[in-house]
Amino acid sequence: MPSPGHRPEPLILALPGNEAFARNLANAGAWELGTVETRNFPDGESYVRIPSDVAERSVALVCTLARPDEGFLRLVYAADAARALGASDITLIAPYLAYMRQDRRFLAGEAVTSRSFARLISSTFDRLITVDPHLHRYASLSALYTIPTNTLHAAPLLADWIAVEVSRPLVIGPDAESEQWVSAIAARIGAPYAVLSKIRHGDRDVEVALPDLSAWSGLQPVLVDDIASSGHTLIEAARQLPQQGFAPPDVAVVHGIFAGDSFERLKPLCRMIVSSDAVSHASNVIALAPLIAPSLAATAESVSDLIRHRRPPEPLDDVERAGIDSFPASDPPSWTGGRE
Repeated sequence: MPSPGHRPEPLILALPGNEAFARNLANAGAWELGTVETRNFPDGESYVRIPSDVAERSVALVCTLARPDEGFLRLVYAADAARALGASDITLIAPYLAYMRQDRRFLAGEAVTSRSFARLISSTFDRLITVDPHLHRYASLSALYTIPTNTLHAAPLLADWIAVEVSRPLVIGPDAESEQWVSAIAARIGAPYAVLSKIRHGDRDVEVALPDLSAWSGLQPVLVDDIASSGHTLIEAARQLPQQGFAPPDVAVVHGIFAGDSFERLKPLCRMIVSSDAVSHASNVIALAPLIAPSLAATAESVSDLIRHRRPPEPLDDVERAGIDSFPASDPPSWTGGRE
């Protein structure tokens, strides 16, 4: 039993596809790494089990929310199971946070999914830790989420990678809105910077224009962005840079979504492409676990009252009382009356 005023150290649990990130996070904080078992019934429904003992533990569920529709229900089920099994509190570690782009109703009848998604997360977890959410019209996540949120920033990590790997860099941002972010990266490593002009006509229709960069002729261009989704901006910038006499650029992004064939189209135009491991991808080079671990450690030490009112855990003998009619997905080979 933890002493009053002290929370137990977090137990790290990974949803499918997040195992490597969770392992790195557990190692960074010297924390225990638990297990989540998931699979699907023949009808596509999800089966979730937490073999690890979570009773009276502070649980951290690790799940990047790139392509969230594929596995969000499993995440909710895992959080609900941990709470029912007696977890003291549950933190969501989402290196990439989805559903930030639809932050207003652009056309009549549209769902404002950023608010809907925030309600779902806030009703399921006690805290949220994420990295560089793609904020537009919201000043902060607190405008959306009713649970404590901690927004971390990977720009210093990108800057440090550029400083080590790129000689005489010219840092280039995607648009005017990124200038403050890009200038901070450049200032950290003592490099010049520029930003593109970008006009968005639609999800996949973006007009990109480079300013006159002749003053920095001979430097190595480095395109930086918080997210590469369609990749259109990066592809157009990489195509235009040689027209001003520059070498193929390097690319460094926080969230490498690289939807469709965007990475394959971008790669021949660049010297190097790197991303953080917020979203699992072949370009992952920059590890975020050292950035997230101190935040999680501070969260685990917090003794402030949580917003949510918790229901009591389920009795631990429920499994023993359950009859064969309620046996779950892991049916023994001899069982023939299970779900189809």
